[in-house]
Amino acid sequence: MSLTERFWEQKSLGEMNDAEWEALCDGCAKCCLNKFIDDDEEEGPTAELKQGEEVVFTNIACRYLNSHKCECTQYSLRTVLVPDCIKLTKDNLKDIFFMPNSCAYRRLHEGRGLPSWHPLLNGGKKSLMHKKQMSVRNKTISEDMVDLDDFEDYIVSWPLNDLD
Repeated sequence: MSLTERFWEQKSLGEMNDAEWEALCDGCAKCCLNKFIDDDEEEGPTAELKQGEEVVFTNIACRYLNSHKCECTQYSLRTVLVPDCIKLTKDNLKDIFFMPNSCAYRRLHEGRGLPSWHPLLNGGKKSLMHKKQMSVRNKTISEDMVDLDDFEDYIVSWPLNDLD
């Protein structure tokens, strides 16, 4: 199925078909980073961000991430193999706080449009995204290589970077 040129400017996220929805993903793989909510309580996983809390990113990546290609090696099975892997859908878009600011879904949801480095604006190529340092390419360590009890040693701010 071919995509209509600049479909994201003509349709809302809710109006997009599956091919358009999938095409929006820039392939940065920031969503594959282990993150946690910085708070004072120890409650475990949460579906919402409360006042005073923030999402903190680490450079620890899911074991299934190919960090050079910025691709999941088990994409179709990711939510089975990793139950905490959140599949972003039109239904859970309102809970997008766990996605980085540069995420195309988040940007469109917030009315900010696609950034100039997005593959849809660059012939489907990720090269400008990598050049602008907007992906995880070669910046991560696999969760298989670290003790997750030491996650605080791997806190990074670069996933929060956003351009345009």
